[in-house]
Amino acid sequence: MRKWSMASFPPSTLDARTQAFPHLSPEQIERIRACGHVRTVRRDDILFEPGDTAVPFFVLLSGKMEIVQPGLDGERAVVTHSPGQFTGEITMISGQRCLVRGRVTEPGEFLELSAEALRSLVSKDAELSEILMRAFILRRLALINAGYGNAVLMGSRHSAQTLELREFLSRNGYPYTYIDLDTDQTSQALLDRFNVSLCDVPVVICHGRNVLRNPTIQELANCLGFNASIDGKQVRDVIIVGAGPAGLAAAVYAASEGLDVLMIETHAPGGQAGSSSKIENYLGFPTGISGMELAARATTQAQKFGASMMIARSVVRLNCGKRPYEVVLDGGEGLAARAIVIATGAQYNKPQLENLEKFEGEGIYYGATYIESQLCGSDEVAVVGGGNSAGQAAAFLSQSAKKLHMLVRKSELASTMSRYLIQRLTENPKIEMHYNTEIIGLEGGEHLERVTWRDKKSGEVSTHEIPHLFIMTGASPRTEWLRGCLAMDEKGFILTGRDLDNGALPDDAPRWPLSRGPFMLETSLPGVFAVGDARAGNVKRVASAVGEGAISIHLVHRALAEI
Repeated sequence: MRKWSMASFPPSTLDARTQAFPHLSPEQIERIRACGHVRTVRRDDILFEPGDTAVPFFVLLSGKMEIVQPGLDGERAVVTHSPGQFTGEITMISGQRCLVRGRVTEPGEFLELSAEALRSLVSKDAELSEILMRAFILRRLALINAGYGNAVLMGSRHSAQTLELREFLSRNGYPYTYIDLDTDQTSQALLDRFNVSLCDVPVVICHGRNVLRNPTIQELANCLGFNASIDGKQVRDVIIVGAGPAGLAAAVYAASEGLDVLMIETHAPGGQAGSSSKIENYLGFPTGISGMELAARATTQAQKFGASMMIARSVVRLNCGKRPYEVVLDGGEGLAARAIVIATGAQYNKPQLENLEKFEGEGIYYGATYIESQLCGSDEVAVVGGGNSAGQAAAFLSQSAKKLHMLVRKSELASTMSRYLIQRLTENPKIEMHYNTEIIGLEGGEHLERVTWRDKKSGEVSTHEIPHLFIMTGASPRTEWLRGCLAMDEKGFILTGRDLDNGALPDDAPRWPLSRGPFMLETSLPGVFAVGDARAGNVKRVASAVGEGAISIHLVHRALAEI
């Protein structure tokens, strides 16, 4: 069995081993004792297994136990706990399935807390909350860095579906082992072992036994048990649709204030911001923070207070005829809530190009994370767009690209991009700016090879050997599922607050039905709020989205008081 080394931890983490596996003081253990009960354990007792839900939390009073992870080739040793230490990682807070096996190696007494009691303890005891949450987060990071997960993904860098699955697992902070079939000489034996052919790629092996051939995101999430702890019959105080910055902020404040809250996210927390390589103008992070890291911290924070999250599911309809309202999922299931916060954000507009879909994931990308930068290597790269997301992507990708072309439809950037980004891009010798420019052609075999664009001012057309194109253009709201329920503007953005003046609405738009006026972020449907990029008149900044999410919960409380 292979043990973790310090290399499993990020080099930037101060004294990571001690903080990931601390020893609690007798006083701290006594505070925990009040929330649980003492359990006598014997050698070889199995206290939890991979795939278990609602796993208890254990503090060792005496005896020892080992944490191992069953794999395709036997067990991999993770760590051995001694008296004063405790079990668990981030699944203790998220409610997702356990990733490891806990086996007693020396008999003794363990202090046992239920998952619910642990969450209550974390929310009430600030000192223990800091110790436990830091340890849980660092242990998850170590699992990710070591590739210690109960999923093995076998794929190819030339496969768009492989890229999608890797992004899904990475952005959800889920540890997995990746086997590159293009370079791994021993992978054929593994394919043969599970009777898998190359036409089935990408392939995911869940829990060492379930084989998924070219799975969808939802099939992968189901196999790994992402939503195993969600009770679909429960009527919640508030359902938040979308887990971008606005939705995550709403979840943090709702859960911390005692509301029963469920977030529903189609792909991964963070929204468009989650794919940003570095956000440098967000308050409190002078050196910047990646969108993925910001989303991961916010998700953990929301779950710490008791918020639930449903991943890889989409809402397709809102049943708005009566309260509690009901959101209908892509599988037909309905989820009820007394109030709803819509934070579905917006999606990048795709240029009207004949073979765009052919190259999506095969040279065409809509996010610039570490995974995409690995695929690009030192090739030439082009970024389309003039907003902050495009600027952040260009700055990040230029660090490794041979040359980067930035294509902007307008004649300048000042009206759409932060000044610090403009200066960084224009002063970078590896970045060539192309204003008044639009893409008109894509060429290649199975992968993008050439990009053709036109200068709208001069009419000049040019073709370039560029195998990687990042599209981050103007966005459209994800609000089609709300047609007939909410008043929207001509572009599909949701009208809220004062914008719901009945005299200015189209004839077929839903009217505000109550004698009181709508609250600031309230839609034309009482108790339903819209925040972030889906709302008409929104300010497209992460900080403003977070602010709207927080404010919406204050208004949710007022709406719930009326019921």
